[in-house]
Amino acid sequence: MRRNKVTIVGAGNVGATCAHWIASKELADVVLVDIVEGMPQGKALDLMQSGPVEDFDLRVVGTNGYEETKGSDVVVITSGVPRKPGMSRDDLLATNKKIVGDVSTQIAKYSPDAILIIISNPLDAMCHVAKHVTKFPRERVVGMAGVLDTARYKTFVAMELGVSVEDVHGMVLGGHGDTMVPLPRHTSVAGIPLTELLPKEKIDAIVKRTANGGAEIVSLLKTGSAYYAPAASSVAMVESILKDKKRVLPCAVLLNGEYGHKDLFIGVPVVLGARGVERVIEMKLNADEKAMLDKSANAVRELVTALKLE
Repeated sequence: MRRNKVTIVGAGNVGATCAHWIASKELADVVLVDIVEGMPQGKALDLMQSGPVEDFDLRVVGTNGYEETKGSDVVVITSGVPRKPGMSRDDLLATNKKIVGDVSTQIAKYSPDAILIIISNPLDAMCHVAKHVTKFPRERVVGMAGVLDTARYKTFVAMELGVSVEDVHGMVLGGHGDTMVPLPRHTSVAGIPLTELLPKEKIDAIVKRTANGGAEIVSLLKTGSAYYAPAASSVAMVESILKDKKRVLPCAVLLNGEYGHKDLFIGVPVVLGARGVERVIEMKLNADEKAMLDKSANAVRELVTALKLE
């Protein structure tokens, strides 16, 4: 019986942690790709050697090329550079556009039937790059943003209330960044509306902290950025696809008129299964929520325009 195969492009903290959790869950054989010679090979070998301790039987390999990735079912793209001091937004866009574009070209060559999960930033814009280069249908190019933003949101709600995160239900829509759209009106704790449990000022503080979730971690780490939660969020998507779980997750998907937007990757609830994005779920938003989503969409549209994809 053929085992599933997942390629992770970028063997840094996010990529390596993705590989770790995919292996620990025995979801698939893993190929770690990175341009740094020896680094993906070393991390893959180290991870393989944890198999006898953690009781997983998988093949984990590291490579600096793409031949080993051939026939991957899912490809997680984490590669790209973070924004450095003095670097303009346009410089960051141009740099990561080239990196993600080159990676996507190789993936389309060796795994033309793969489902792509994009993590590289700016995430929504990089989804456009991957879709443009691969020409894959919208079902097979999806961005990891809302899963992470929602995880942060749920964490802060649980911390504030002193309850289990397992009982917090909610969702964050929109682009990945300052304009993300948490939905307190649709948030509940074991079925109890959040608005009955917390005053507006507390909820507003949670929403603000969620929007600044990544920046807060960067400021604490001093060097580097978050990787445990981003990796876990990506693996949740990988698992839903490989096991055809059809989980409803907020992901960046190319909208085709849903929520009043077209030809734009934006975070919305989707059903994620073996075919990738199997359905977009349209929530009924009130005027304020729709206005926030439109503002988020406009911010993403600006980045996409700046990409100058032809």
